[in-house]
Amino acid sequence: MPDFIQSPFDRPNVKKTPPPSPDLVPEDACPALPATGREAIVRGILGRCPRCNEARLFARFLKPIAHCPRCAQDWTRQQADDFPAYVSIFLTGHIVAPVLIALVQDTALSLAALTAIIVPLMLVLMIALLQPAKGAVIALQWWFGMHGFQKERPAEPHCSNDE
Repeated sequence: MPDFIQSPFDRPNVKKTPPPSPDLVPEDACPALPATGREAIVRGILGRCPRCNEARLFARFLKPIAHCPRCAQDWTRQQADDFPAYVSIFLTGHIVAPVLIALVQDTALSLAALTAIIVPLMLVLMIALLQPAKGAVIALQWWFGMHGFQKERPAEPHCSNDE
């Protein structure tokens, strides 16, 4: 028989932050949408809002902001999951492999010395590439309208100008 009683540990501990009220978003907050997907990805890599390029995308190292304070974009829908880690590992491997090959062929370092050089280098690169990879993945999801994001392009009217 299934147990229908939930303990506090069974419930997800998710704090929902409400989006900024329309009163707090300036009237001239018409964001400069990126012209291409590449531009949106570059904005994400740099840790900026892919939609407006005005606000920061991350509140902490890997925690995206809930809502952009400039353009009021809801970033809670993003589902980057493990993909940024795979991207970080992939890039680290392709950067470190030639370095490792050069060190082994051109130097007479011991195995301990090679390990002392390569392992910290790989750890630093993987950690340094995590946030840019996550920003790029979030920007890609927004650009293609995945996971509930609205697909927006600069040619479409995206601001309500009451003229």
